[in-house]
Amino acid sequence: MQAMILEKPGQPLRKAEVPAPKPGTGQLLIQVHACAVCRTDLHVVDGELTQPKLPLIPGHEIVGTVAERGPKADRFKIGDRVGIPWLGWCCGDCSYCRSQRDNLCDKARFTGYTIDGGYAEYTVADQRFCFPIPSLYTDAEATPLLCAGLIGYRSLVKAGDAKRLGIYGFGAAAHIVTQVALYQGREIYAFTRSGDKEAEKFAKAMGATWAGGSNEMPPVKLDAAIIFAPVGELVPQALKVVGKGGIVVCGGIHMSAIPSFPYAILWEERSICSVANLTQRDGDEFLALAPRVPVRTRVETFPLEEANEALARLRAGKINGAAVLMMEQTNPARSSG
Repeated sequence: MQAMILEKPGQPLRKAEVPAPKPGTGQLLIQVHACAVCRTDLHVVDGELTQPKLPLIPGHEIVGTVAERGPKADRFKIGDRVGIPWLGWCCGDCSYCRSQRDNLCDKARFTGYTIDGGYAEYTVADQRFCFPIPSLYTDAEATPLLCAGLIGYRSLVKAGDAKRLGIYGFGAAAHIVTQVALYQGREIYAFTRSGDKEAEKFAKAMGATWAGGSNEMPPVKLDAAIIFAPVGELVPQALKVVGKGGIVVCGGIHMSAIPSFPYAILWEERSICSVANLTQRDGDEFLALAPRVPVRTRVETFPLEEANEALARLRAGKINGAAVLMMEQTNPARSSG
């Protein structure tokens, strides 16, 4: 099969022909149709996440069809369309797994990081972490739901019943969570890179009540803020814009150092929390909710061999929505799921 390989962090991916994987016990062989390019992929490729398996096939927002089933893999049929997210395996036995917090499993493995992912024509996946894809979406449209959507949804749940919600970093996750938040009757206040009028325009087009630079103050105090941008300096800034009892949710897997800040901006029962990975329950809940909203994703497609170009454009902040790698054999028409 054709694949894009990371051999050393900090270097471009290399296109290669490699043997297609074989599914083991409880695993499915998936013919990949499309795989979105996530900011987490950048953290892996750029070496900011420091423990990838090498060589590695990146990619964890995968949509494809079941091509083969391993022993005891009976959850899906051959030909079923499924999605594969970041969390790719958990032990199922620890206290976290037994309490439906499989996202915190100490032995967890991750698609496109410690397990080969979807920048390839085929991949294998644990059937427990494969999800049916709603028929509303094309393959490309569905890919951002598998990470940007799921992490955005988990971040939104962490924000509680916040009516006025700030979002820092208006990219793939933000444009999905905004739609869900508006569906739930919330107001969105979007914070973008200072001077990025295109991003502000995009946020307003998505329904944001207000949009401005990340160094600006919104016209009202907010109930909660979600930070998708991997910039630690935004944490104190977000604390300043939330009111008493407000919460700041850090939605990324990686963030630069958070600078010290005065206790006064944390006082009055403000709080900070992080979001780690996703649970199987998150996948079931969000993929049932998305077509009801309905969530619409904005994607820009690239052939597999242009993965480096897609990563570069994401790194430069030149993707509004999500970049998606498409496999040559894929028919992009809507398929049943």
